Amino acid sequence: MRVLFVCNQNMHRSKTAEELFKDRFKTKSAGLFNENPITKKELDWADKVIVMEDEQRKEISKRFPKQYLQKQILSLNVPDIFHFNQPKLIELLNLKVNNLLQLGFDNGRFRSHCLISKL
Repeated sequence: MRVLFVCNQNMHRSKTAEELFKDRFKTKSAGLFNENPITKKELDWADKVIVMEDEQRKEISKRFPKQYLQKQILSLNVPDIFHFNQPKLIELLNLKVNNLLQLGFDNGRFRSHCLISKL
């Protein structure tokens, strides 16, 4: 499965997730407000898109409405308070992604644009 992790700058949260889960999935990461923002090509590549905050999902819907409707985009609700590879961030990402996997994220049972805020 190809998973694209997205946050604001692609410096800390999504970059950490890309590295952390590269042995589980084919991963890439992108930012929304950096020098090289997320592209249609990156969204087309992904089977699943995981954003760190729901506002990022909304921004994707504005920039790429067609892809937004075609993709499963999940929000982990991870606040922008962490640094790259910070142990607390790694712990939180592991917890939330493991919860997604238990809910069927990797086998297609998750079908809608979901907000995972309480995981």
